[in-house]
Amino acid sequence: SGLRGRGGAAFSTGIKWSFLAGINSNIKYILCNCEEGDPGAFNDKGILENDPHMLLEGLILAGYATGASNGHIFIRDGHEIPIENSRKAIEQAYEHNLLGENILGTGFSYDVEVSLTGDSYVAGEETALMEAIEGKRSMPRFKPPFPAAFGLWGKPSNINNVKTLSYVPYIIKEGSEEYKKIGSESSSGTAIVCLSGHIKRPGMYEIEMGMTIKDLLQNIGGGSSTKNEIKLLQTGGPLGGVLGNEDFDVKIDFDEMSKVGAILGSGGIIVADSTTDVVDLIRTLVAFNQFESCGKCFPCRLGTKRGHELAEKALHSNYKIDRKLFTDLLTTLEQGSLCAHGGGIPLPVRNALQYFDDELRPYFN
Repeated sequence: SGLRGRGGAAFSTGIKWSFLAGINSNIKYILCNCEEGDPGAFNDKGILENDPHMLLEGLILAGYATGASNGHIFIRDGHEIPIENSRKAIEQAYEHNLLGENILGTGFSYDVEVSLTGDSYVAGEETALMEAIEGKRSMPRFKPPFPAAFGLWGKPSNINNVKTLSYVPYIIKEGSEEYKKIGSESSSGTAIVCLSGHIKRPGMYEIEMGMTIKDLLQNIGGGSSTKNEIKLLQTGGPLGGVLGNEDFDVKIDFDEMSKVGAILGSGGIIVADSTTDVVDLIRTLVAFNQFESCGKCFPCRLGTKRGHELAEKALHSNYKIDRKLFTDLLTTLEQGSLCAHGGGIPLPVRNALQYFDDELRPYFN
């Protein structure tokens, strides 16, 4: 079917499952990640609020395909409707022998439960997620070993996003060729995007992969909600990209968006009009990531703090940021951080420097 992960990395789901399926173990885990801490993204929780059975069916099918024994739906504590609905769907599945021992007489046994985490953005990272389920602080593990070899409780594990697993029942029912009729050549299927910010019709929309950003903003979002034109988009969460309006003709496609330095990520698209201060945007992004850093690794723990300090000083005084120092800081974060939290911060910052160099130049020397 060409199904690719909808959590951010866009990795081939079939290849990912094959890693787990090829390992012989009596206990294997399928973990569904609904931590969804990205500002501007609410599609995973939207699925669980409206149809948790679709996700649960995908989770069961993933378990069957990989020979897993247990599944976990991982949700951030406090999101009561997704939590309540998921637990109810699991309860109903047990009542109808769709979970438990010898499901529908097939000889396949599989148990699923809901696991909760506190308010930790880093808990969405796959190894930190496993640490949280084990009752530890949500901090990433060193890799290797990778989860398929050493995951939850030291057992082989696979982590998928809510949206990824929710596509699986359709693919199994209708066939891979039917699914591939939707979307683009490299990104089959649909994208579930969340529009927010300076847009007339904010909300959650399911669109066909391959639609242009411009079509999404104008024909679905209704254009700018202010008198000012749309200046930029912040896509894929705070570790995603910043996209200037000169590239709004790009297609919503994993590879096409990557070429212009943006990612679809979790599907959140925050729209900003021409009144938006790009330096303040950088400051806000770095401040969020500083606050959410777990502190385990040195580059992220101190790098985000230094980045925030530099942006604050430039914004509120006559201080000029040393461009070489700032570039070195971004490189250190990107290459030295333990996980994608620190490693992903430079992407939107570099995008902003690329698209809005004229606006940002007065703040640097």
